[in-house]
Amino acid sequence: MNEQEKHTENDSPHRASEQVAAEQSPAPLSPIRPEPPSAEPHDTAPPLPPTPPTREPKRSLTPRERLQRAEDALIELREKMARLANEFAEGKLNQAQFDAIYARYSEQRDITERLLERDPGSQAWQAVIQPGHTQFLKQHYAAVPLSYAIYDLASGTRIALTGTLQMRRPQLEAVLQRLRVVIGERGIPDPAQKALSDGKYVVFVPEELTVAVVIFSRKPSAGQVARLKDIHHDFERANHRALRHRDYNTARMVFPHRALFEAGNV
Repeated sequence: MNEQEKHTENDSPHRASEQVAAEQSPAPLSPIRPEPPSAEPHDTAPPLPPTPPTREPKRSLTPRERLQRAEDALIELREKMARLANEFAEGKLNQAQFDAIYARYSEQRDITERLLERDPGSQAWQAVIQPGHTQFLKQHYAAVPLSYAIYDLASGTRIALTGTLQMRRPQLEAVLQRLRVVIGERGIPDPAQKALSDGKYVVFVPEELTVAVVIFSRKPSAGQVARLKDIHHDFERANHRALRHRDYNTARMVFPHRALFEAGNV
């Protein structure tokens, strides 16, 4: 046996053992996602139901406390009446709105005071002073614009009309003639309003070149009239070049008053 065969025989056991070890050793683990924990672990107790809040028994008011609450309600009612007067003075309400709301407050006050005179400890006044009707009365008695027309002050030509109501031509001509005289003598006057035979109101808003004629469902508030003045002034300022040249192509003009009808009120 030569030397090479000896080495081969001597190495074969080692190679065999290495082969066996390789076959028995586990293959390298590939990275895998760990298994999620159990959705309902056995060692977790079920959640306890929430404890309802404890309510203390409602304490009845003493006669003095009941009387104090009634007096506070009357004070608040008188404050509302004072605020209503301020709103009218500031032009936020028209006369019909003021009259309707003030009458409601006055009636509430009278009934409450009579109930307390008969029985100071009575709680019946709470059914009398109920909020929620003021806004309804404001909307119901608001002056709504029904039509808005713009006329050339010099010629009387109608430039635009929103709505269907119009003044009769003889009446309109008389008003325009009067405005020309006033403007020539004293300059542009403030808006003027007039009651119509059917209870509606018409407001005339003059500017340098044109006049707006606005018909309302009832007498407008001072704030509404002031807004009309601003709107018509903006109309002349925005369309001044076209008005100077008497170019009354409405497709090339803007009309700020249309916002009144989109909003439904002024």
